Amino acid sequence: MKIPLQSKVRRGFTLLELMVAMAITTIIVTVLVGVTSVALDAWSRSRAEVRASRQAKSMVDTITRDFEAMVTRKGNSFEWLYAAVDTTGDKLVSSNAANLIFFTAATDRYAGQINTKDDRGGDVSCVSYRLKYQDPIGASSNTEFSTFALYRLLVNPDETFTNLLGKTDLKGAFSIKDPMVTNVENFVCENVYQFTTTFYIEISRVVGAKTTKILIPVPLGASAGQTKQLQVQGTGILLASAPTGATLDELKAGRIAAVEISLTVLSDFGVNRSKVQTFKTDAERAKFFGTNSFNYSKRVEIPGL
Repeated sequence: MKIPLQSKVRRGFTLLELMVAMAITTIIVTVLVGVTSVALDAWSRSRAEVRASRQAKSMVDTITRDFEAMVTRKGNSFEWLYAAVDTTGDKLVSSNAANLIFFTAATDRYAGQINTKDDRGGDVSCVSYRLKYQDPIGASSNTEFSTFALYRLLVNPDETFTNLLGKTDLKGAFSIKDPMVTNVENFVCENVYQFTTTFYIEISRVVGAKTTKILIPVPLGASAGQTKQLQVQGTGILLASAPTGATLDELKAGRIAAVEISLTVLSDFGVNRSKVQTFKTDAERAKFFGTNSFNYSKRVEIPGL
């Protein structure tokens, strides 16, 4: 007689085993979420830095080309460059927003159509740079999309020759164009919290029996040791105040040998956070910028003027 095989007993997980499995799963998921969050944050910050780097590099290169081709002439009463410090912002106010107007042989004159039928033969343009806190698309400072936007207006040679070249007051002559600088079509770079320029003026000084050439850095700004305004005229360089190491007369007789351009670019997070955050101390403000901004600078050597 055949004896039937004993059926196997099926048993499930005990409550204790389920609780242990759930606890292990919870730990693993928590670790994965934490690692993913850190990775996403690092990726976001890297992306913001790369984006800021590209914008700032492109903008610095553009300003560099304009300064390398800067046009001035001595022995006349005309004004060739006007530079002044300005401020802009809302809750977060830029402490340095340079306002520049000068003449240059820009290569993108006539919309870059040089040596074509659109090129009418002029080679000296007037260019202006301005930093303003507003929506780069809507051109308004009262929207949630407002940011520190840098603008560049290039006036073609024909209009430059007719209305701007040969004027003794460049800022006054440019006033007709001034409202157009911050138009949407002239927007070139966003999140530029600070746009700083430092002019290096070469002066001659007699030391003993020798005449020595000395470079004097003249930063544009409102702080001590800086100047709020600099003008290059055919009769010399005029400054609102003289920095340490030189007199106004020495600087007037000198020449601009170099210009250092510096851009402080905020990350998108930094701009958005600045709209709601209040800084109680300077140390807190410095920490915020150290974490959420990137600085790019370049020194441009100016040919003998």
